[in-house]
Amino acid sequence: MQNYDHVRGAARESLCRFLAACYYEPGPEFGEERVFDSMTDAASRIDADFADRARRLGRHFSETGPDRLLRDYTRLFLGPIDILAKPYASVWLEPGSSGLMQESTMAVTALYEEGGFDIAEDFRELPDHIAAELEFLYLLINRQNQAQQSADAPALAEADGLRRRFLQNHLGRWVGSFTAAMRTGATEAFYRELADLTERFVAEEVTFAGGMT
Repeated sequence: MQNYDHVRGAARESLCRFLAACYYEPGPEFGEERVFDSMTDAASRIDADFADRARRLGRHFSETGPDRLLRDYTRLFLGPIDILAKPYASVWLEPGSSGLMQESTMAVTALYEEGGFDIAEDFRELPDHIAAELEFLYLLINRQNQAQQSADAPALAEADGLRRRFLQNHLGRWVGSFTAAMRTGATEAFYRELADLTERFVAEEVTFAGGMT
């Protein structure tokens, strides 16, 4: 606990929360609430590469505007005909299965329940949507930070263990394929940059958790 970087830990927590927000429909509130300024501030406390990526993401949002981004968002994640980058874990973890809500969906739901993570009633997506999984990771990083600050070794072990299993057995296994599909399908630089930043962030979290098994 003594070597834990609390500033970096808080920055990881904030960046994860802002990344999750970017997978909701883009709207003017992103600019009004200065989401990308806050994201860049958090990223700058992790490393220069994260800061550059977050800064570019904000610039692309400003230059493109929410209306054009909404069209790309719809093409990538909603369809209605060909969804170019389906934002659900089961699509990438169980490619031979038909439909959604597969075993992997049940597995991540069990992890949510173990962590006391409740899906909001107004969340209209499946529990293995990328936004939900990033919000769960945010919760786990938050708990890790709180346990570190209070020197609560049992709570820290519990948060670290659940975070490690979630990353190694779930999110870390499918985010690369998903973000590759985003980069291929996106017409706007914003979503290509978001794909890169998401993949880079999750990869670092996997490394921090002890690598893939």
